[in-house]
Amino acid sequence: MKLSTAAVIVAALLAACLAGGATVLGLVAPAASAAEAGAASTDPGLIRWAFASAAAAAALSALAAGYAVAQVGTAAVGALAEKPELFGRMLVLVGLAEGIAIYGLIVAVLIFNRVG
Repeated sequence: MKLSTAAVIVAALLAACLAGGATVLGLVAPAASAAEAGAASTDPGLIRWAFASAAAAAALSALAAGYAVAQVGTAAVGALAEKPELFGRMLVLVGLAEGIAIYGLIVAVLIFNRVG
């Protein structure tokens, strides 16, 4: 299967953003006391990076899901034109492609939960 340049770029950007968000949030050391924990969770720089990482994770995964659904949907319509009995299998494949966006949304929620 041949990957287009756009698919490779989108996948690389998504991986970089997800890794960047995890790295930024992973750099915050656990606080020793409640006062330090409150100060660490309200750091404006951390919150800014958390929002940017969550937005990038959701947006890039939605773009990747759209691209995947376009590719799979095109192939599914072509296959269904020849063999209509493949509808159930094609529906599952399109659903798997849509799952990419859900994964990005889950990562964004996890980032928000980590920040507090």
